Amino acid sequence: MNNNKIVPCIWMTTDGGQLSNVIAYYKNVFDNNFQSGHIILLGQTPSGNTEMCEVEIFGHKYSLMSTESEHHLLNDAVSFMINCDDQKEIDHFWNYFTQDGKESQCGWCIDKYGLRWQIIPENLSELMSKPNSWEIMMKQKKIIIEEYLQ
Repeated sequence: MNNNKIVPCIWMTTDGGQLSNVIAYYKNVFDNNFQSGHIILLGQTPSGNTEMCEVEIFGHKYSLMSTESEHHLLNDAVSFMINCDDQKEIDHFWNYFTQDGKESQCGWCIDKYGLRWQIIPENLSELMSKPNSWEIMMKQKKIIIEEYLQ
């Protein structure tokens, strides 16, 4: 894995504090663009069983931590933006994250672990320069590129 000087750490709550389920969930959607290190068992903490693992997604390093009981909720203050090549890629990520998560608005969704994602086309600034683009976006949950081109 690369040596990022600053590595975001994402703290999640999972059944039994088991991080292996989180790793499998993200490996499933990111496929070959996801690599994980070894799970570090931290044992019992005030938040119950706790585990950590370094992962790499699209070449960027993250640290994942899971605890058995909820300590701090994830919220909209931190989200991860996926710049998608086309509608097929938007659909892939959106459908996966919202299957057990929640839809939000303007390309935002929440996965089953509470992590916020912005699933947007890589040419969003170009699409937003089109007439009525703001009104189109405000009506959308998942971004539908075709609606900006009509």
